[in-house]
Amino acid sequence: MALTGLDIFKQLPKTNCKDCGMSTCLAFAMALARGSTELDLCPHVSETAKEFLGIAFAPPIRSVIVGAGPTQITLGGETVLFRHDKTFINQTAIVITVSDTMSPAELDEKIRNINDLNMNRMGLRIGVDAIAITNCSQNPEIFKTVVDRVAAQAKNLHLVLLTEKPAALEAALPGSAAQRPLVGSATADNWQEMVALAKRYAVPLIVKGNGVNDTAALIEKVANEYKELVIDTGIRNTAEVIVALTKIRRLALKKKFRPFGFPTIAFTTAEDPNEEIVQAGVFVAKYASVVVLKADEKPYVLPLLTCRMNIYTDPEKPIAVEANLYEIGAVTPESPVYVCTNFSLTYYAVEGEVIASKIPGYIIAVDTEGTSVLTAWASGRFDAQTITEFVQKCGIAEKVNHRSLVIPGYVAVISGKLQEKSGWKVIVGPQEAIGIPAFAKAYYSKEA
Repeated sequence: MALTGLDIFKQLPKTNCKDCGMSTCLAFAMALARGSTELDLCPHVSETAKEFLGIAFAPPIRSVIVGAGPTQITLGGETVLFRHDKTFINQTAIVITVSDTMSPAELDEKIRNINDLNMNRMGLRIGVDAIAITNCSQNPEIFKTVVDRVAAQAKNLHLVLLTEKPAALEAALPGSAAQRPLVGSATADNWQEMVALAKRYAVPLIVKGNGVNDTAALIEKVANEYKELVIDTGIRNTAEVIVALTKIRRLALKKKFRPFGFPTIAFTTAEDPNEEIVQAGVFVAKYASVVVLKADEKPYVLPLLTCRMNIYTDPEKPIAVEANLYEIGAVTPESPVYVCTNFSLTYYAVEGEVIASKIPGYIIAVDTEGTSVLTAWASGRFDAQTITEFVQKCGIAEKVNHRSLVIPGYVAVISGKLQEKSGWKVIVGPQEAIGIPAFAKAYYSKEA
């Protein structure tokens, strides 16, 4: 259970020194209980109290690292049930399975498909995170061979080793432990052996129960020995998985129920890839830290990755590109100059249509803190003064031999003031980016 303000106050020095910025130690304790300040702000708290309160204030869901190097991923660490309360932090890892019973040719093709499952979206690179190898053969040597083959061919992808046979895991780990794979599963029958292997190779471990209550009891046993854990309730029915994941998240956050204070993993079961992606999307939205699926074709997986990206963006902070001057195509001193905001959706819509027009041009993405054209104009971030200042400092005057700016039609009202302040001729362009090709051909095509 969470500590009350009075529980915390008992651990403080009670000097009312105000060094923490609060008027009294009791006020500081109440702020700590609410989560609106940090213990480190008190310079006089004892080491014993720090240890006690540090345990009490440990994150309700532990963060677990999978993989090594700059591409490693963090699972868990979440602090809220709803993203509008704060934001979700560590996005769900999307993992695609291969089986150790596949032929070498089938396996190589599957790995190639998975490697290719990435794209640029709104200026961000998104893709699949890991490949899971399932020990369907039940043979340790075959499992080891396939794990080594996948590890050698996977590009920037992490590994998940799925077997309930300690012997198979022991065979595969020596060659892959340096990549810090997620391994499992530890069950009621094998958990001691699996924990010993996870400890020896310092890898995170999946703990698989049989329902929510059974999983909690098993986690309590395992967590006494090892704490780099990921929870698998063993439930596979979609509706029941959602209920279980929600219950685990609520108990971890609201009740500080320590056995559920770990990341979770969910497995899709649908055979039809359309149904499987819907199933996976629900698991992403409803608290799974890892989702394991079979589908490996772009038309199915890329929408799932886009869905995940949208869920894990900060709802209070729009996705923005760098405020800058961009050259689109083989620009010349006669190329048109388009002005827009640095909201990603706005910028990439304009960029795409400038490319479609086949007339190279410059885009000035004005810093509007990532807001769209009308939102930025209404809040005073996209007005004549702001645009003028950005035009002057971005260097466009040295790149073109004309003095014409194209502004979005939605903000035609600023054209006169902008022309006066900047000294540039202001052309009112189309309201929507989709109108740029026709506009460009009419104004800038040599044939026009």
